[in-house]
Amino acid sequence: MAYSIIDHLRYNAWANTRIADVLTPVDDAIIFEERKSSFPSIAKTLLHIWDAEFIWSKRMQGESPTAQRSANFTGDKTELLNGFVNSSRELLLFIESKAPEFLARRYNYTNLKGEPFTDSVEDTLFHVVNHGTYHRGQVITMLRAADVTKVLSTDLIHYIRSNR
Repeated sequence: MAYSIIDHLRYNAWANTRIADVLTPVDDAIIFEERKSSFPSIAKTLLHIWDAEFIWSKRMQGESPTAQRSANFTGDKTELLNGFVNSSRELLLFIESKAPEFLARRYNYTNLKGEPFTDSVEDTLFHVVNHGTYHRGQVITMLRAADVTKVLSTDLIHYIRSNR
């Protein structure tokens, strides 16, 4: 059976869960302290992934959010990790609830700057997973810089092999 976008979304939820599992025992200071990266902390990187999954999900549902939800996030590590993991699970459940034809559907939205775009659902989903993969790699790099070396692989092939 061919690997599908649904499989890719399952992989994304699995990889986000593995990152949360790695971060759960890590000291809060490591997660929230500022570091050099695309986003200035592990927490802000996770919030960015969470924001992206939420925003793209809303766009595919016909809404065009005008702000990132993380701008007002004041939660602790547990709330951060739960939200991060749940966002990928919610996106997966949303797509699983749709008929296969939904993936080919094109939809219109405006980005956070108010610029109009039209994309297909399937292209968007591949983007969302690829985006999360990129930033999860940054999280691992920040963890290693903080001397956290017990990390779990989030490689796609590892996921595929472990689910055969």
